[in-house]
Amino acid sequence: MDSNQHDQLDQLDQAQWFVAHTYSGYENKVKASIEATVENRNMEDLILEVQVPVQEVVESKNGKRVVKEKKLFPGYVMIKMFMTDDSWYVVRNTRGVTGFVGPASKPVPLSKAELKSMGIRQQRVEISMKVGEEVKVTEGPLEGFTGIIEEVHPEKSKVKVNVSMFGRETLAELGFEQIEKINT
Repeated sequence: MDSNQHDQLDQLDQAQWFVAHTYSGYENKVKASIEATVENRNMEDLILEVQVPVQEVVESKNGKRVVKEKKLFPGYVMIKMFMTDDSWYVVRNTRGVTGFVGPASKPVPLSKAELKSMGIRQQRVEISMKVGEEVKVTEGPLEGFTGIIEEVHPEKSKVKVNVSMFGRETLAELGFEQIEKINT
């Protein structure tokens, strides 16, 4: 990453969600293409996540209940990214993308209210903690308590921590974002 990119990142304290318009039916191909380009160009620090929001729908087919995924916003892909010239170029020039959503195709980030109403979940947090390590709870009802990691579930972004409170051990399921490793 050159100094110009760092300057652009300094201007934005956090990545934002943008919406790219795609050809209908190309949403998953666009998602895969952007993710492949990000990996090939080592741009993981600029383009953090790409989503095609879906919901599960139960349909009845030949008397059997079938669960299918239905796109919530056909023709759109949600991208969490830092808007720089390079990240804009990668998304805008991905096959199947017709442009960003915004006036005159000028990308406009989604507001928190829009994100919540769209049901976009937050990015999965990577964790470098293992079973047996001591952690401190940083948010939630157990904030301030410490405990030992008993189980790690990266697919759910959760850990089970044995927390010592009031002289008793209590097993609590916490999100990765709710804990931090205690450096010993």
